[in-house]
Amino acid sequence: MGMRLDKFLKVSRLIKRRTLAKEVADKGRILINGKQAKASSNVEIGDELMIQYGQKVVTVRVDQLKETTKKDEAEGMFTIIREERINNDLLE
Repeated sequence: MGMRLDKFLKVSRLIKRRTLAKEVADKGRILINGKQAKASSNVEIGDELMIQYGQKVVTVRVDQLKETTKKDEAEGMFTIIREERINNDLLE
């Protein structure tokens, strides 16, 4: 059973607000397992998310799906695989 991408990003605290998560996804700045994702895309345990925030790209693996989390539990929902600084033309 999966979870919507925008909800996962909010609950895991990767992106603080769901509206912002939707905006980032709609701009094509999130990939799930190498494929462009929408806010409504389904996220499963084991998926690799590549998220572009401004000048950096963070790649994380989904470890848990939870409906809600306390702040200190949120980091357990994912593992950071890579964090890279980018030049702007990488995902444009």
